[in-house]
Formats: sequence, C-alpha cells, structure tokens
Amino acid sequence: MEALPTVSDVIDASVRLQGIVSKTPLIRSEALESRLGRPVFVKCEPLQLTGSFKIRGAYNRLSRLTDEQRPSGVVAFSSGNHAQGVARAARLLSVPATIVMPHDTPEVKIEGVRQDGADIVFYDRQTESREDIAARLAEQSGAVLVPSYDDVHVIAGQGTAGLEVCEAWPLERVPETLVCCVGGGGLIAGVGLAVKDKWPDLKICGAEPAAFDDHARSLVSGERETNAPEARSICDALLSPSPGKLTFAINQKNLSGVGCVSDDEVREAMRFAFRHLKVVVEPGGAAALAAAIFNKIEHDGDGPLIIFMTGGNVDPSAFARILAG
Repeated sequence: MEALPTVSDVIDASVRLQGIVSKTPLIRSEALESRLGRPVFVKCEPLQLTGSFKIRGAYNRLSRLTDEQRPSGVVAFSSGNHAQGVARAARLLSVPATIVMPHDTPEVKIEGVRQDGADIVFYDRQTESREDIAARLAEQSGAVLVPSYDDVHVIAGQGTAGLEVCEAWPLERVPETLVCCVGGGGLIAGVGLAVKDKWPDLKICGAEPAAFDDHARSLVSGERETNAPEARSICDALLSPSPGKLTFAINQKNLSGVGCVSDDEVREAMRFAFRHLKVVVEPGGAAALAAAIFNKIEHDGDGPLIIFMTGGNVDPSAFARILAG
C-alpha cells in the first residue's frame, strides 16, 4: 500500500485550492442546539462550488497532472458529486474528462457534469462494474484514472474542509465530537487528519446508511467489509461497496464509531435542515445531521459538536416530495 497522506499534505492542498474553492460557513442554529442540548456548529459544504465538498479533492488531484498527462485527460467514476468535482476541476485546468456514472444518477448531477463539458459513459450499478469500465477507458485513451476517495491527493484535498473548521472555530472551549458522513471514507479521513492535529482528543464519528454499514462493520472486525449487492438507500452519494484501502487505514485509527441511519431519518434531517438551517441538503449530505438528531452517535457530555453537511445536489422533484413529508 502506498504511503498514507499526512496533515502536511492537507496543508499543501489548501495552498493549491486558494482562490478555487469557497471557505464554506460554520453555522449555528438555536433549534438544533435546543434539540441536542449542546453547542452545535454545522459545516455547510452544500454551499461549496459544484454543490459539494468533492471539488476539493478533485482539483487537488488534477492540479498535479504532468504536462505529458494533461492532453489525454482524466477518467473518473462517480454517482454524481465526485463527477461534478472532476468535471469542474478539468474545465478550470483545461483538461479533457470522461465520467462513468450510473443510469440512476439524479438528473441534477448529470446536468452539472454536462455543463462543465465532460463526457459521460453510463452504466448499470447492479450488473456492471464501474471500476472495470473506467479502467478500460483509461487504458484505451491513456487518461489518468482519478478515484473518488482512495487517493492520497483526493483525501488531502477533502481534508481542507477540516482545516477551515479549525481556523474558523470561535470558542475557547474545544469541540468534543465531530460527525461526518461516510461513503468510501475520503472526506472523513482527510478531515480527521486536519482536526486531530489541532484537537488530538476530539472524538470523530461517521454516519452511513443502515444498508451500507461497511465502515461500522469494518471497525468492529478490523477488516474491510463489503455491502450486499442488493442493498439500497436514498443516499446515492454514499453507496460505495466497501471502505478504501487508504481511507480505512486512516479511519480505523481516528474514528470512535459510526452511526447508521435509516432513509426515513435522513428525510427528516433534510426537512430539518431546510426549515431551521435554511440549507438545501441532499440525502447523503444529511446523513451526519440525521445521526446527530436521532442520537446515533456516542458522546460523553455536553461539549461542542461539529456536524458536516456535505452536499446539496438533490433532484428538485424528489426534494419537494421529501419536504411534503
């Protein structure tokens, strides 16, 4: 296994991302703090460029392409947010991009990729391997394959969101717990590198769909567990088959646990975010909020809590149905 990223890699990524990504706000809500009984700070990555944190890792990775690699471009596979991040980074860097996306990707995410000029190759996530398709395309074209999470520079780029939390922290009292969604584990791994460097005793908890609890089971077994092929969830951004090799090596050390949430709990979290935080958040992006408001994470006291909301690319008609309850 290649060397794991460090906090130095995250700091280096933050320099590359200056002037590219937005420093998203860390907001508070009286309604949320009343419900949870503690100070709560919400990191709002739905307000990020392309509507999710994924541009951070994508740009950090693509910015490191050599002059020889750039003409052949990149290939990525994604259910949407990494796709949009890679497409935008490729446009900003004038690099061609091809994205392998499942047929059932929400239209809002497909539209975002197309607007940035990337080519799309669709696949059936139940019968085809996105990894095999992307590898074949990369081999045929000479393009560089850009993983959505299991890559040193992608992980480091995502970690810049954690650096921003550290820089913006407004209290003298240090945070007690941080909760963040888990798909392949790239965001929580990168964020963990950043926040643990500043707050070594901070408890970091993941949040994942109940049917995609691979990280929760992996932390218990000590091995990278996989999800059942028939598993389903509305959290399309979190449907990774298993933890990554690099991400699990980091998360196994840094995570205190993972809270698993149902689709109904995620829907309620989306409604809560809209009504009380005034933020549009997609299902996967609301998983950590759901874990917090439905008490799916362990905490020892009433210390400050950090919640990551990670994406806002939700299909408008689906969002309207969820808001209607």
